[in-house]
Amino acid sequence: MATAHLNPTTLLEPVPRAAEPIRRTNATRLWAGAIPFIVLHFVPLLALLPGVVVRPIDWVVCGALYVIRMFGVTGVYHRYFSHRTYKTTRGFQFVLALLAMSSSQKGVLWWSAHHRHHHKYSDQPEDTHSPVQRGFFYAHVGWLFDSTEGTDYSKVKDLTKYPELMFLNKYWWIPPTVLGFACFLALGWSGLLIGFALSTVLLWHGTYTINSLTHLFGKRVYETTDDSRNSFILALITLGEGWHNNHHYYQASTRQGFHWWQLDVTYYVLKMLSWVGLIWDLREPPAEVVAGTWRPNKQHRAEGAAEPHEAEAA
Repeated sequence: MATAHLNPTTLLEPVPRAAEPIRRTNATRLWAGAIPFIVLHFVPLLALLPGVVVRPIDWVVCGALYVIRMFGVTGVYHRYFSHRTYKTTRGFQFVLALLAMSSSQKGVLWWSAHHRHHHKYSDQPEDTHSPVQRGFFYAHVGWLFDSTEGTDYSKVKDLTKYPELMFLNKYWWIPPTVLGFACFLALGWSGLLIGFALSTVLLWHGTYTINSLTHLFGKRVYETTDDSRNSFILALITLGEGWHNNHHYYQASTRQGFHWWQLDVTYYVLKMLSWVGLIWDLREPPAEVVAGTWRPNKQHRAEGAAEPHEAEAA
């Protein structure tokens, strides 16, 4: 079956840096919107109450849900829905969306729209979560509560044609709620508090380090218009997303660890999924990209900006 291709209208080359005033944030609104988020950080502490027995299996589930859902963030939210660096069927696309959204990081369209905006204006005043522009705290979590709850559907036109994704984007809370309830049914309060709640909090902050720390600390290998950096430590805790300078240099690649020694667990899992036919057409970085001689231009725009394409319907 043929796969249709769209013009690269959602992910464009970074625009030149502009000296524009930074929008000021209403601190009261920011903190008020963050109250539920802050409260959830204290929920795992309820496991210390008398009558709640935390068992080894709860910690196993906590670790497993962190790793599995981190793959949902990196391999699905990011490398599939945001950058479309590989293809799959419509049915498995829906399964992947459920996996990603079990991380409680909102809908796949919301996530992708904000991420595509970030790449277009990376580390410029318009960037939604630039630590260079707004500081570490705002880039890490503050931006989430600064009038960013809406989805700019104009940035994800390649995804809005799927009613099931539009439904999930509106009711994004369903997958994490179902997962939390399942943990409670299977393991009781300790499973909910440690297995689900604690792993969710850790997962959030593991994800957010890419927005904040990888634009402040690490090694710059490739010349980009932003301050993206590579970090082995962050690659470890995010299953390969720490090679952020690589990614900002060439967004189209499924593999973000360009060299064999750059650990990229997300890519390894995606590669295994391709072996069994669940996904295909994984994009590799061309030799000139790895060598650092590639430069984006009009000819390479679609290639380097990861031209979005439709998932093939089964």
